[in-house]
Amino acid sequence: MTINWTLRELQVMRVLAETLNFRRTAERVHLSQPAVTALITRLESSLGARLFDRSTRAVSLTAAGVAFLAQAELICRQAEVAAAAVRDVVELRDGRVRMAALPSLAASVVPAVFARLTAQHPGLRLDLIDSLSDAAFDLVRAGQVDFALTAANPAYADLRYTTLAQDHFVLLLPAAHPLALGGAKATQALPPLRWADIGELPHVSMPANTSVRQYAEAAFLKVGQRFEPRWEVEHLATLNAMVAAGLGVAALPELAALVARNAQVVLRRLTTPDMPRPIGLVTRQGQTLSLAAQTVVTALQAALQQAVQPNKQPAKHPPKPATPRVSRSGGRPRSA
Repeated sequence: MTINWTLRELQVMRVLAETLNFRRTAERVHLSQPAVTALITRLESSLGARLFDRSTRAVSLTAAGVAFLAQAELICRQAEVAAAAVRDVVELRDGRVRMAALPSLAASVVPAVFARLTAQHPGLRLDLIDSLSDAAFDLVRAGQVDFALTAANPAYADLRYTTLAQDHFVLLLPAAHPLALGGAKATQALPPLRWADIGELPHVSMPANTSVRQYAEAAFLKVGQRFEPRWEVEHLATLNAMVAAGLGVAALPELAALVARNAQVVLRRLTTPDMPRPIGLVTRQGQTLSLAAQTVVTALQAALQQAVQPNKQPAKHPPKPATPRVSRSGGRPRSA
């Protein structure tokens, strides 16, 4: 037997089994009486069995009709459950979104977005893995997360990367440093510094195979200087603490600089050259994000753009994002 009947036919059959009247069934299902008759006839033909006995005075279920009705009821209920599950996902009453993000983003823009979405959609489950850039790309490639929020990495050309925002570099200074111009008590925004003016200062930096370090090295190369930091550390909290203690200054993208920042550290924008680090969305090629994932991405993009908005400066020709060179160790760049 070839199954070629539809859910609509099952629904009409259920109503007819309840009313045992073609006219009342037609009224209930918003069809003409001949259309109901043709639909039931087509269903019986596809099943190879008569479901209803009908005469000019009465309609009744056959034995085959009774047997089929029980299964039709079950199929219709399952279809209703399936439709309800889809509505829950579409309306964000249910669903799960798994994402990876750079530690600097996981500790800055992501928590506020997650808190707002969780309050708006209590049934939505949000999972976060904070990871460095190469690990985030690998998680997307393996299908372990729906998407990643990270810096660009040309080593992963098989994945799709969409820039969402540009994260500009700032210099972290001890509050007592002369370049802090009044320190944490300053009431006005401090003017930008040039990369060429800070090369001789003792620097605290991240390791050579991080994208943060490689963007800084590229900036100093553009002004004819070689970047040789006095200190190298892995974690942003350590870097901030060392700057606060007066051990040096640090060049970081602003979103990374805001992590673990304290009152003893002052930020000043770095320009000439401007070195925007793109922050973007990583997905698999051909992947369509669920509505829940799209909602999270939209909220994250808005939060990112708001976070970096104060640093945007008008320009006739916006600078192109710099491509960091491969580290001397030969490894793929990581990002904080």
